[in-house]
This record gives sequence, structure tokens and C-alpha cells, in this order.
Amino acid sequence: MLFDKNLLILHIHRAKSIARRYLVTNGFDGALTMLGMITGFYTSGMTELSVAISACLGAAVALFISGLTSAYLSEKAEREKELRELEQALLTDLKESDYGQASKYLPIFVALVNGFAPLLLSLVILLPLFFAKQLYVLPLSPFIHAIIVALICIFFLGVFLGNISKSFWLWSGLRTLIIAIITVAIILFFGRSI
Repeated sequence: MLFDKNLLILHIHRAKSIARRYLVTNGFDGALTMLGMITGFYTSGMTELSVAISACLGAAVALFISGLTSAYLSEKAEREKELRELEQALLTDLKESDYGQASKYLPIFVALVNGFAPLLLSLVILLPLFFAKQLYVLPLSPFIHAIIVALICIFFLGVFLGNISKSFWLWSGLRTLIIAIITVAIILFFGRSI
């Protein structure tokens, strides 16, 4: 190959901030979606775990595929545009350069982060439902346990944001937790009034 692997790694390293944004954005979407679905199942009096698990897994897979494809297509388009503009400015073909190679690989890297963030968080949040389905006895409803796990995940996403921005981690975590609690409260309010 005509490109320098170290320079390619440098480009991927520089793309970490983009990947972090996708991780937090789509991870938050996935966690909040699962929180909403599980809270909805709980308020409706759902007791059939297999139905709840199937619905949540369907949503998690849809979030995964949506995250994977949307990030890949948008990042690929942006990278190709940047590469074309740079080639026009330099009057040379850069497809085999390290920058050209990075334009091929970075959309894949970002798409994987964007797709797996909501999927993995969703699976973690669903663990209490999986445990209950396997007849593990939980002290509370499996839906309550899943809601607690979702709130913890969302809190730690906020802590992660606090780390990135070098702000107070507790306030950052509490801010995302408050958003999640407001979401639960709205769902509980409307769920009980229907």
C-alpha cells in the first residue's frame, strides 16, 4: 500500500471526538428509548416478559441498524466531499494517500460506534428482564429493576460527558438523570391517565 499506517492511525485518533459524540448521542437515545418502553410496559401492567423482551429487542436492533447505516452514509458523504475539495485545491488524486484511506475507514469506525452504543446499552438495561425470564427471583418487579438499570446507565453517560468537558462529574451525571426521571414521570402520568 502507498499510505502510511501510522498516519492512518493518527486520522482515526483525531476522529475520536466524532465517535465520542455519536457514542453519547446514540447511547443516550438507546437508553432513553429502553427506559420509555419499559416504563410503558410497567404502567400498562404488562406481565408477559417474552412480549416485553421481544419488543425491546426489536427496538434495540432497529436503533443499531439505524445508527450503523445513518452514521456510515452521512460520514462517508462528508469524507468524500472533503476529499474532493482537497483534491481540487491541490490538483492531485489523493485516493491512495493516508487521507484518502482515512476517508474510507473513518466512516466505518464511526458507524460501528454509533450502532453499537444503543444496542449494548439496551442489552444491559434488559438484563433484569432476561434474568426474570430465566426464573431468577428479583426482589422487585423486573421492570422496576430494568428502570433502575436504565437510570444508572443514563447517569453514567452524563458522568462521561462531564469527563469530556472537564466539568464536575456529579452535576453532569445528575443533569442527564433528571432528564431521564422527567421522562419516566411523563410516561407514568400519561400511562395512568389512559
